[in-house]
Order: sequence, then structure tokens, then C-alpha cells
Amino acid sequence: MVSEAANAGIDRVLWTEAEIATRVAEVASELAADISRLAEPAVVVGVATGAFLFLADLVRRVDAPLTVDLVRVESYGDGTESSGRPRVTADLKVDVAGKHVVVVEDIVDTGNTVSCLIAHLQKKGALSISVCTFLDKPARRTVDFQLVGGGKFYRGFECPDSFVVGYGMDYAELYRNLPYVGVLKPEMYSKKTDN
Repeated sequence: MVSEAANAGIDRVLWTEAEIATRVAEVASELAADISRLAEPAVVVGVATGAFLFLADLVRRVDAPLTVDLVRVESYGDGTESSGRPRVTADLKVDVAGKHVVVVEDIVDTGNTVSCLIAHLQKKGALSISVCTFLDKPARRTVDFQLVGGGKFYRGFECPDSFVVGYGMDYAELYRNLPYVGVLKPEMYSKKTDN
């Protein structure tokens, strides 16, 4: 149960905990069917910190051999707009050379971060690169990223052009613990920029 204080600042709920669980299971089933055909285990790369809940729920439902690692890419800071210049601030420990990689993201909006990661993983020699995002926000897309080696694009939900939090996603490191995805009231983030 989420307290009233934790819910403060939420304008409306877009997807409930139950709706999220159902959709994650569907995406995991599709992903499992694809990676179970691979000769070697896929490397699933979660993008910290926003994707941590989606990553955990997803890989627990994939009944196929895989390895998991995390990468940290920063582009937001404490704001609501991407800087447009993502950078890898914590790299992988797992060697991805010659491997099939699935990047797990919380949200793909402009495409800058996922494009940066695809280029980064290509330089490391990944054989193929797929992207599995919990939320896809095509209305904000400014970069036409290209998947590698027959990689696929998996998505949980198409997201409206609103600032969303919950289920791992945050504003200034808050709201990650909400079990649902909600739209943050604009006054919650406009206070910070009005000063």
C-alpha cells in the first residue's frame, strides 16, 4: 500500500500495478521466445536507475538462458528535460563482444540515450542489439536510432507526452517506489524552476 504522502504530486494514474504486471508478462513471453532460439545466452543490459523494477520483473519471467548487467547513462539530472547529451557514467562488467544484447530501458523518448548506448555497445563488439523499453514516447522522438544485427524493438506501453513517474521512474530521485505509473503534476517540477 502506498501512503498518501507518496502519492502527493500525482495528477492521474496511467497504468495500475495490475496492468503493468500483465503487460510485463506479455513482453517477457515475446522476448523469451526470441532469445530461446539463440545459440548462446543473451546479455540483458539494464539502464540504471530508472529501469531497475522493469528489468527485475522482466528477467524473472524470461525462461531462457541469459546474463544480466547494468549500465548507467545520465542525461536528465534533476530536471524534466533531457540535456540531449547522454553519457555513460558506469560501464558494463560483462563482455558483450560477439553476443546478442538486449538493452532494457524505462522510457525511450527523444532516442538520444538509446542511440548513445547502441553506439557504445557496437564499439564493444555486440553481435546484435535489441531494445526493450517499458514505455515508448514516440511524440518526443528526435533521433532515429538503428538497431544492430537484426535486433528488435520491444515495448510495454506507448506513453503520452506527459512527465511520468513511478515503477522505477523518478523526478529528482523521488517517486521510483510507486507501484503504478502516474503523471506528475506540473507544479511539482515547475516550483524548482520558478526560483
